[in-house]
Amino acid sequence: MARQPVAAPEPRPEHALSPAQAFDALYAFCAPALVRQTYLLTGRRELARESVERAFQLAWQRWPEVARDRDPAGWVRATAYDCALSPWHRFRPRYRHPEPPPPDASDRALLDVLLELPAPQRRTLLLYDGVGLDLPETAAETEASTPAAANRLLHARASVATRLPGLSDPTELNRRLAELASVERLRAAKPTTVRDGSERRARFWTRAAIAFTVALIGTTALTLRTAPTRYEPPVPPGQTVLGVPPRVAPGPLSEKEVELRAKLRSEAQNGPERLVPQTG
Repeated sequence: MARQPVAAPEPRPEHALSPAQAFDALYAFCAPALVRQTYLLTGRRELARESVERAFQLAWQRWPEVARDRDPAGWVRATAYDCALSPWHRFRPRYRHPEPPPPDASDRALLDVLLELPAPQRRTLLLYDGVGLDLPETAAETEASTPAAANRLLHARASVATRLPGLSDPTELNRRLAELASVERLRAAKPTTVRDGSERRARFWTRAAIAFTVALIGTTALTLRTAPTRYEPPVPPGQTVLGVPPRVAPGPLSEKEVELRAKLRSEAQNGPERLVPQTG
């Protein structure tokens, strides 16, 4: 009887990464460059670090959604840019004054030109000429149509070329943006710190929501306990009776009031309008 060939053992599948390991790998790959990009977007070092950390905290809170995204790095980048460009930062005391500029004069000039651009144009220029996205991807990330993104890019390039003629070439502009971003020694926090901060923030808002719900339930119960169970008509306002003077504040009587008082006192015994009890 012929011996059947023995099937080769199937290769053992590699162990899948845990959610924390996958998050740490994405953070290590994206965070350092993303902090430098966000610095070019805002001109503020601390705000750049804070925006990137906040974006990764949101990514960890929604990790099942982010992990299945077609481009997790793009998801985090778009969130970090949104956080960095939020108009509410202008009301924070620490961000009301500009930070020290780069030491090199050419770097200062380029950063000044970037910060003078409108935020949509600055973001489009950074994504296309800095990060290297193509035009449809840039339009999708900035939530604009492709023609609108192209128009923003052309206006941004024209503004930069007007102030800095040497950067009219997109290749040279890309090189200078990379140099400006690498000049600043910006360090991102450790991934474990970001994950712990995300979990603490989630616990805080969960407890705050529970406390608000309990307070709302207590207020509703107190209202139901103390609210009247039947309709009570309001007391109608007083009306003036003819012949009776209105009440006045305490004070000296006028001449007419003195005469009226004397008249009433004199008619209390002798007036025909009153019945005086007879003593028997």
